[in-house]
Amino acid sequence: MTETLEQDEPALDSSFTSSEMGALAHLYRGEIYRSTIWRTRLDATTNWSVLSLGVALTISYASPDASAMPLFLVSLLIGVFLYLEARRYRYFNVWRARARWIEVHFYAPLLRRRAYETASWRERLAQDYERPEHHIQFRRALGRRLRRNYMWIFSVQTLALFGKLFGPAGEDGSAFHPLALGPVPGWVTALISGLAYIGLAVFTGIMWRSDKRRFRTSMNPISMG
Repeated sequence: MTETLEQDEPALDSSFTSSEMGALAHLYRGEIYRSTIWRTRLDATTNWSVLSLGVALTISYASPDASAMPLFLVSLLIGVFLYLEARRYRYFNVWRARARWIEVHFYAPLLRRRAYETASWRERLAQDYERPEHHIQFRRALGRRLRRNYMWIFSVQTLALFGKLFGPAGEDGSAFHPLALGPVPGWVTALISGLAYIGLAVFTGIMWRSDKRRFRTSMNPISMG
């Protein structure tokens, strides 16, 4: 009975020696470590954005007559953090994609005790080490960070900004007076903030649909994930 099971079990590919498999395992551990480090850096910029928004909320809502200037300016600061995080995400995706590539093409067949498909996955991984490159475009990274974190932050910031409209009206009775920033009328601030938020929401939706179309297809051998 045991001999029959052993005969039915497919043989593993012998293209790797034991020492090479050990080296590949260490390589995988290194890629996981680097992706973890960059994931921590992503969390840092998100935390800075949340903290900055919290400070702006505290200042702008300290009293009914407090200016909405901090809430407007913090949106620019959060935009800077978003830009930095999108750049960091592109670097994080390099290490994540390499780790996933090894998992799919090396560890998955190993666990299933199946022969490895072809040597093309090894060649693609070697090329990526020889000529490192980003695996996703900046706009795609920007869309993902917006969808997963920053649209929520911008939503709170926009709601808080327009919440100032429920404060006391100005001497001229203008409903947008609480959003006035010095010589800039309140309606201009409201228009800029509203259009910016709608633009971000539309961009996020477009990139989300693009990601969905991409994930329906098989893994792209050029971008490694």
